[in-house]
Amino acid sequence: MSAAPPAGSGRAEPGGGRARPRAVAILFGLALFLLVADQLLKDVALGGLEDRDEPVRLLGGAVYLTLVRNSGAAWSIGSGYTWVFPMITTGVVAWICWMALRLRSLPWAISLGLVLGGALGNLGDRIFRAPGHFVGHVVDMVSLFDPYGRIIPVFNLADSSLVCGVILAVLLELTGRQRDGTRLTDDKDPDDKDADGVTASSPDDPAEQRERA
Repeated sequence: MSAAPPAGSGRAEPGGGRARPRAVAILFGLALFLLVADQLLKDVALGGLEDRDEPVRLLGGAVYLTLVRNSGAAWSIGSGYTWVFPMITTGVVAWICWMALRLRSLPWAISLGLVLGGALGNLGDRIFRAPGHFVGHVVDMVSLFDPYGRIIPVFNLADSSLVCGVILAVLLELTGRQRDGTRLTDDKDPDDKDADGVTASSPDDPAEQRERA
């Protein structure tokens, strides 16, 4: 039986090679839920906001509901290259599916599920909504602190999921959590140095021997 590496060894704690079924189920289950919820909310927004002259004001002006069809990314960046976004999203989806082959971490499953659900939500708009297949415009409807998205771009549930998933992924990377369930540890032992960062003397140090004598 092999012993687990001690804390501070700089090695990953044991995880596993094959994907953990629970993690994979959480990833794709969360992604499916977000995809369905996102499309339903967009249909509701199209039915309730399309004929309104003014945005709906909520929470004293902190939130506005306003219908926007976006052919580009945030702030309409790349609006003339709508066909590029489905290709990028397809690559992201393929990468997440490949990562799922070794996924054993539940936090990473949530992170990747958020990203996958958001990517699929907006990809559905690009493929199936007007003005045509693979050049469709994404339906956005939430604006913060301004009715027309002049402070923060108008967004939807899929956008929120993507942002939350990426933020969680960054936090997991910073804390050393790996997608296969392992966790990287610091390879420095704080006991090796004193408060000034100087390596402590060994018991056989001649100066200490003279003091003891």
